[in-house]
Amino acid sequence: MLHNKGVFIILGKVCLLAALVILVVASPSFAQQPRLESADQTNSRLRDLARLDDNSGGDYRIGSGDLLAVDVFDVPQLSREVRVSETGYIALPLLPVRVLARGLTGAQLEEKLSELLQSNGLVTHPEVTVTIKEQRSLPITVIGSVKMPQVIQSSRPMSLVEVLSRCGGIADDAGSNVIITRDKFLEESRTNSAPADASLDMPQTLTVNIWDLINKTDPQNNLLVSGGDVVTVPRGGIVYVVGAVTHPGGFVLANDADQMTTFKALALAQGTLSTAKPNEAVILRKDPVTGKNQEIPVDLRKVMQRKGGDTKLVANDILFVPDSAGKHALHRTGDILLTLTSGVALLRLGAL
Repeated sequence: MLHNKGVFIILGKVCLLAALVILVVASPSFAQQPRLESADQTNSRLRDLARLDDNSGGDYRIGSGDLLAVDVFDVPQLSREVRVSETGYIALPLLPVRVLARGLTGAQLEEKLSELLQSNGLVTHPEVTVTIKEQRSLPITVIGSVKMPQVIQSSRPMSLVEVLSRCGGIADDAGSNVIITRDKFLEESRTNSAPADASLDMPQTLTVNIWDLINKTDPQNNLLVSGGDVVTVPRGGIVYVVGAVTHPGGFVLANDADQMTTFKALALAQGTLSTAKPNEAVILRKDPVTGKNQEIPVDLRKVMQRKGGDTKLVANDILFVPDSAGKHALHRTGDILLTLTSGVALLRLGAL
């Protein structure tokens, strides 16, 4: 009888775990991204995409501070070296207006100068050559949760996957999005519609989801990043599940952050061990005001059986599931739980 009772207990735990996983994976929020992967796995795919990216072309765009050599064939009075001003303009003798050079390629500036020389009656058939002698344009700045934040000097626009790969990829605690901040005035000039209204010189923010970037072929996700752009990878919150669970770990709150609960966190950790005391589990949460640790009891047995409330987890929460031998460890000191989170694998919700 005792042997049969033990078998039924084991079967009961297996059924509970199976039901837990099925319910979570079948839920709409998890149906899109049930697979877990580490930041290293994500970065491996970023490197592969960067190698396949053939964005080796793309003419250099003139930027503020660049030194240009302007040569007007057979008109030495108009030929000279000019420095692009901080506002992006250059001035040539006899031309009544300053010329906006920032954001243009050398060929585009040649065409623009030729038109101005001809329309102002200075040269009948101008042949203009523009050579970039010094590049002092603004670099691409990458900050936030990347392996190697840095300033990238590039003579051409780079794709977003190239930029992230150049920085070693995302860090373990990176969130789900990449934010690109750029000068709107410069963006207008890149599209050959340089505005005369300087009031349009305002920052523009673009947001790209990392999973869309590495899993979808839509070119709108793999944006071109140019000098002066700032690429930011915000940090994502982490929820830790430790103790008597199958796979203890830290799970980055990325796409499903608003819906992370004890039920789903336990499913990500693949359930409890046979020695676990799920009815004595606690959430360790640091009060943002006082800095003190709060202990929130949670009966995971009822949660798994859908008989109790499912508690929402927030960033830096630690869900601790004690076992029969260490169920009183929490009462000694909250610091013990903090040590349990050191060295655990950090995983993120990956795409299908």
